[in-house]
Amino acid sequence: MRELHKPKVDWHNAGWICVMAAFFLSVLGIMAISTTEHELAVRQIAHLGVGVIAATVLAVPHYKWIHRASYPLLGVVILLLIFVLIPWVPEAIVRPRNGARRWINLYFTDFQPSEIAKIAYIVALAAYLRYRQNYRTFFGLLLPLVLTFIPLVLILVEPDLGTAMLFLPTLFAMLIAAGARIKHLVLIILLGLSLAPLTYPLLQPHQKGRIQAMVAQVTGDDRYQDDLGYQGARAMTLVGAGQLTGVGKQKAADLIRYNHLPEEHNDMIFAVICCRWGLAGAIVTWALFALFTIGGLITAGMCKDPFGRLVAVGIVAMTFAQMTINTGMTIGVLPITGLTLPFVSYGGSSLVAGWMMVGILLNVAMRRPQYLARKSFEFDEKPDQA
Repeated sequence: MRELHKPKVDWHNAGWICVMAAFFLSVLGIMAISTTEHELAVRQIAHLGVGVIAATVLAVPHYKWIHRASYPLLGVVILLLIFVLIPWVPEAIVRPRNGARRWINLYFTDFQPSEIAKIAYIVALAAYLRYRQNYRTFFGLLLPLVLTFIPLVLILVEPDLGTAMLFLPTLFAMLIAAGARIKHLVLIILLGLSLAPLTYPLLQPHQKGRIQAMVAQVTGDDRYQDDLGYQGARAMTLVGAGQLTGVGKQKAADLIRYNHLPEEHNDMIFAVICCRWGLAGAIVTWALFALFTIGGLITAGMCKDPFGRLVAVGIVAMTFAQMTINTGMTIGVLPITGLTLPFVSYGGSSLVAGWMMVGILLNVAMRRPQYLARKSFEFDEKPDQA
């Protein structure tokens, strides 16, 4: 393909909206973690420092090198996802937690390949879609679907249902941004919905139980509150306790300990925010994610380079989907899947990966090409094909 005409670095761009939103979300997360876990909050500050450094490294050189490395990066990540599933790898290297094999022991910290897989998937899919038109046909969507289901299935086997759920919304957002025909995407969605009940027997027992507990909670059935629905019920209790403005740090800590909320610093951090700062804290959290989304979409809309545009859309879609699922499961409208809240939940891999996405977004925002030597997307002008 012909290269973009060299862009100037634009320091006044919407990418800084994403940077500021991510920073304030990270600070909010550290404050929420410190409610009950001061030591973990200190560690999270260190994770934030590493994340900011990683974002800076990714923001400095032109993002075209990310495009060149996209397929090798995805290949390495897929190998790592396979590696954590190999049963004879010693537990000193791959640490099982709660029956899941997701973490590689680096001795000074644990590394979760599925977090980097989200970035590798976005850039690889953007590289594939940047100058193509075959995804404008129904059968042309098969390769993007294969590219999606390879990491999705590997992550699902770990098992990590929450992270696996992020790939399909990201795929559809990027396909829409690239110009795929809506009727083909709707057909795939309808096909997926019709086949979804067939996948229920394949779920792990605890995953089935969480779905049953969520349905029971919505319908007012309290049979699961002391069993599979325990975590969700405790989270809902703390969310309600916060009311409009919250109960403050000390009382929130007491309530969390009294209710024995599992994973309060991780998957259930939104419940801590709602308890400590009430509805006001929840609104601030959602507003910051809205700012991040707006900044990312402005970046995508102003970028004429298809690769940069699609990467921006993919990052926004994945972050928004993760936020929606996490907060939805905390307030009881979605089943609990063990998914973190981006930038807010405790975890080195999650926070650093989130800030790597911020660095890539800022890179795209700073280096918009002045004009292209060819159209952004070359659509087939022939009549629709099946």
